[in-house]
Amino acid sequence: MLDPMWILLLEAGVALALLITIVWWTRPRKKDDEQKDDESH
Repeated sequence: MLDPMWILLLEAGVALALLITIVWWTRPRKKDDEQKDDESH
């Protein structure tokens, strides 16, 4: 059987990865939008 500590570490790692993914995915991309606007004009 798995050691309970490994389960806690795995759960914490998954939660941290999910948090980073959500923050990265939802962060504002103002610089990219400004560059696209400059190129289109």
